[in-house]
Amino acid sequence: MKILIMGAGRVGTSVAENLVSEQNDITVIDSDPSQLQYLQEHFDLRVVLGDGSQVSVLENAGAADTDLFIACAASDTANMVACKIARQLFNIPRRIARIRSAEFPEHPELMSEDGFCIDALISPERSVTTYLHSLIEFPEALQVVEFAEGRVSVVTVRVGAGSPMAHSSVDKLRDVWPDVKARVIDVLRGGRPLRAGSGTVIAPGDEVVLVVDSDHARRAVRQLRDAERAVRRVMIAGGGNIGLRLARQLAEEKYSVRIIEHDLKRCEYLATQLPDSVLVLHGSGTDEALLERENIEDMDTWLALTSDDEDNIMSSLLAKRLGARKVIALINRQAYGELMQGSHIDIAVSPSQATMSELLRHVRRGDVAAVHRLRQGVAEALEAIAHGDRSTSKVVGRPVGKISLPKGASIGALVRGEEIILPDADTVIETDDHVIVFVPSRQQMPRVEKLFQVSASFF
Repeated sequence: MKILIMGAGRVGTSVAENLVSEQNDITVIDSDPSQLQYLQEHFDLRVVLGDGSQVSVLENAGAADTDLFIACAASDTANMVACKIARQLFNIPRRIARIRSAEFPEHPELMSEDGFCIDALISPERSVTTYLHSLIEFPEALQVVEFAEGRVSVVTVRVGAGSPMAHSSVDKLRDVWPDVKARVIDVLRGGRPLRAGSGTVIAPGDEVVLVVDSDHARRAVRQLRDAERAVRRVMIAGGGNIGLRLARQLAEEKYSVRIIEHDLKRCEYLATQLPDSVLVLHGSGTDEALLERENIEDMDTWLALTSDDEDNIMSSLLAKRLGARKVIALINRQAYGELMQGSHIDIAVSPSQATMSELLRHVRRGDVAAVHRLRQGVAEALEAIAHGDRSTSKVVGRPVGKISLPKGASIGALVRGEEIILPDADTVIETDDHVIVFVPSRQQMPRVEKLFQVSASFF
């Protein structure tokens, strides 16, 4: 696929890095030569210096034969204008814009062909906030993502020493939870995947990835580790867009929220935007005296959400040492996140992976309803809709056991109308089924995409 990306900032660089590894033809436009030099030195892609909202620059970048245009510059206005030019002058089939403003999605008519010609919006701040909220709602989990409009969840949990599933093989789990609709689709031990089969024995400390009926998710997770006390008290370090969004949402849901921000003017702004129940504190998340004064030891969850990885790591380590029950840190550098998660930092959240999960639904071929990155972005789970019949589709009318999935990939669940099915090898996929597929490596994704593309005779 030929993809044109406007903007080489943090979001654009992350998008380019993720998509270029999947053998896409990538071109990146930016007006900052240093950003483009970094991309050109580290990745196999083409760069163009200039303003992506200018017709001549888009033309020079090859917009005329581009399949997908992703506008993720810092300016919402520039992204919107660029999408309109991409459609009306270059007829680029699909256009995605990164939009920070919370107001724009409230007016869908602006996205139409009569407006700015935007097929989809991505908002990193919204994606990360949603992800963090799910971790607060589900304190036992390391990751929670949803499919089929929330009816199916994929949950990652670290197995506790007292779990009834510890020392049990995967094929015996139905005996442990006979009334829970769930299945193990992946097991990690020491950070490495086991390629778990039916005979794999789960050990304490393993990270288990489950696909589960969302109504049964909490019961399933509590079979893997002891139930944790519900979260009521939350302290947030960092009052940027993500901190503000999350604090507002939690306050509306009656959580007790405190937010620390080092910039005095930003504190004053936060105080005007947040409910009176939220305590806004001027200071640093690495200030030990401040944390002790604000009773950090009573906090159920600490979240470090500044734009500085080092500050987030240090403040989280300090909060944990001072008694915070669970600490979550926003960490942009993948190597840092992999190093810190599971140590004194309970969960390291990558903003780029949360954003990519939102973006990939529009990049993947076939009729894909949702995609989520798992295992620090190494694996993926996607929800694909099966179309056609046995003669036009590689999956419809075929038993699950006869579908030629890549090695290690598996079909975890089917959603058929109102029914959620955990298929066995003999379950036959029907047209319009929503199929939840686990893929252990992103490099295998093109093969999975082809399975769900119908032949030309279908049309």
